[in-house]
Amino acid sequence: MVRVVRRVCDHYVGVVPAPSLVVLAAISALQGLFFVGYAVYDVVQAFRVGLTGPAEVSNPAALLGLIAITAAIGVALLWVARGWWRVREWARAPFLVAQLVLGLIGYDLSQSQSSGPRLLGQVLIVVAVVGVVTCFLPSVRRALDVAEGR
Repeated sequence: MVRVVRRVCDHYVGVVPAPSLVVLAAISALQGLFFVGYAVYDVVQAFRVGLTGPAEVSNPAALLGLIAITAAIGVALLWVARGWWRVREWARAPFLVAQLVLGLIGYDLSQSQSSGPRLLGQVLIVVAVVGVVTCFLPSVRRALDVAEGR
């Protein structure tokens, strides 16, 4: 049993990317899971409560559009997380776009009068800023250069 564990550990040594890339992959994965979870939440709420709110947004087409877009963004962020984990340079552009969008959403939420949305908005802004700063660290550039063979 010990030999098997040692062999597995030896096999995976060197597979884990640089710590900064792990942070980027974790940020992307958590954001992706949040979006997929929110899409599932919308489905559950639609069956549980029904369509409520203003007529412009409380119709089946709008709900399906919201669910599809939210789920697609979540899956895309999970794909980006996989790209960071595998040290792929293409992961940077969609990651930066997502952080920009989430930072803007966070800014809008942080202007809320109630404390829940305000706190969520502030957290989104902090995570987006940490993601953007981490994305441009020299260690990330070096890891991407090594992976690309430069």
